[in-house]
Amino acid sequence: MKSKKILVILGHPDAASFCGALADAYAKGAAVAGHSVRQLKLGEITFQPDLHHGYRQRTPWEPALEAAWADIQWCDHLVWVYPTWWGTYPALMKGFIDRVFLPGKAFKYRDNSSLWDKLLQGKSGRLITTMDSPLWYNWLVYRNAGHRAMKHATLEFCGIKPVKVSAFGRLRWQKPDSLARMLQSVENLGSQGK
Repeated sequence: MKSKKILVILGHPDAASFCGALADAYAKGAAVAGHSVRQLKLGEITFQPDLHHGYRQRTPWEPALEAAWADIQWCDHLVWVYPTWWGTYPALMKGFIDRVFLPGKAFKYRDNSSLWDKLLQGKSGRLITTMDSPLWYNWLVYRNAGHRAMKHATLEFCGIKPVKVSAFGRLRWQKPDSLARMLQSVENLGSQGK
């Protein structure tokens, strides 16, 4: 298996959360298998999450966002670990995406065209998300809206493909042995670089 450069982004504001443990498990599995791994914990960096002027005027990046963009450019495989809150991802993660995945950086609109260039082509992705609702409920009632938004409307829009999804449901009701199995399955994904 070819070694990959992997960036693991923790979208949960609290690194001590179960999502934090999942991110660490993935990174551990990847590192032990010989992949190059970097971690970015969004709750531990300082940045303004709003685009004050939209795309009309660029808000200068803070040093943490400059470093994050360098890591995104460096990696072959981008892993996002986050909870599904209100059917989608945390506000902190949305703010990070708004600030970093900009026109001219992650994608570029073509002049006089409705098409765009996908500037992050050649990278693959993995979404690892937790939720309190059962997986079937998220699929049946919400049609996996958060997964689809992140996968199709964000990552694939910018050229990251394929993007695989690993979701863990009914988190509040899981017993310690079930949580341990989840951590092991994510560590195994990391070792495979998937």
